[in-house]
Amino acid sequence: MLNEFRYHAINRERKPVQGIVYAKNKKEAQKLIDKNAKKYNLSIQKIYKKRLFLFTIKLPNGKKIKGRQFAFEQKEVDNALRKMGHTDFKTEPAIIDIRMKPPFASVLMFINLSTFLLKEKMSYDKILRMLAEDEPNLTLREALKKIESDLKKGKEGTEVFSRYEDVFGKFPAYMLGLATKSGNMAEVHEATAKFMQRDMEYKKSLKKALLSPAMTVFFMFVAVGYYIAVIFPQTAGIFSDFGIDLPPMTAATLRLSEFLGESWWIILLITITPIVILGSYWNTEKGRIKRDKMLIHLPLIGHLLHKSSIEIFFRVFAAIYSGSENNIDTLTASAEACRNAYIEDGVKNVAIPLMLKEGMGLIPALTKADVFNQSTINRLKSGTEAGNILSSAKQISSFYEQETTYKMEVLIESVQSIIGAFIAIVITLLTIVSSEIALVQPDTSTM
Repeated sequence: MLNEFRYHAINRERKPVQGIVYAKNKKEAQKLIDKNAKKYNLSIQKIYKKRLFLFTIKLPNGKKIKGRQFAFEQKEVDNALRKMGHTDFKTEPAIIDIRMKPPFASVLMFINLSTFLLKEKMSYDKILRMLAEDEPNLTLREALKKIESDLKKGKEGTEVFSRYEDVFGKFPAYMLGLATKSGNMAEVHEATAKFMQRDMEYKKSLKKALLSPAMTVFFMFVAVGYYIAVIFPQTAGIFSDFGIDLPPMTAATLRLSEFLGESWWIILLITITPIVILGSYWNTEKGRIKRDKMLIHLPLIGHLLHKSSIEIFFRVFAAIYSGSENNIDTLTASAEACRNAYIEDGVKNVAIPLMLKEGMGLIPALTKADVFNQSTINRLKSGTEAGNILSSAKQISSFYEQETTYKMEVLIESVQSIIGAFIAIVITLLTIVSSEIALVQPDTSTM
């Protein structure tokens, strides 16, 4: 969330001037203020950050009321309380002023409630005021109050909401700002809520299908490695110390244990090094593109991840499409929202330049980008020929939502079954090896 900073300055005529800038921290705010000072020939006197103040009011009947208020200076809170008729009060800056990002559920609830109230024909400023009063999360409540105040002052919605990307998320903030200029705010809010729900389901499905099984297998190998390297030798090694012949599986496992004990650091280095290198590469822009391209080409799950990204792309496209075929802003926003860097790169760096520089149509440009499957391109062509590409975009998103939801559930169950069977096999092998020790018998002829 961007913080609000107010600066007091003196201009060339020696008159006091004050202004407000929004920045993540005081260092960034100082740069913006210095830029304004240079541009308008100002001498900066003081910079205040808007912060949280706590106040306690003592009523005539002895009852105490506690509250909190954001302000630049403590005297602003004091003056406000005096104007309200209070004389016996105490104010102080909050010792801890940490503004945590509101939970995803709170943001989604706000958007859903806004959609409902907009459909009930309630004005947007009343909606913001009412929901801010009922919002338990301090960060979201303060953001809603500021948004309402800025919109009432006539500021542009996209500019206002863009300041709160850390609160709502980058794309929801963009959509909510766009809604203020839209002829149908309720529809845009509804589409934003649907996007957030599908994006959450996409991440959850990705976690269940890829991350959870990978972590399960990883920790299983760690546990098995510890058993073979540490626990097993302490049992089987007793027989080996007495020169007793060991069964073949026990002997082989003991040799493996000795190898792990001697070379564990080499194995750890060989395992961790590629992960660190790959993780660092994936954090780069080029790496993210390669990673997401690899994901959509994975066997079994790749095509579902691809279709999920296409679904989100066209859900956003349908929500903000203006009717112009060369709607560059729509394509850019849809590409950034689809959660796939490979698709985003193809649309923004191939399709859009072809449309702008060579005047190519939407469908040929998206075909050249080569990031959508042929089925999607064919549906878009049909929509273009019928003169209703918006309807095609909605059909694509709805169809892929149904398909990916069903197939992903089936796939996750299959993966979980495979992982369960794999773990059962490993445990069975460990049990057999451990049980084999019971067959070891010392040579009584030498006793």
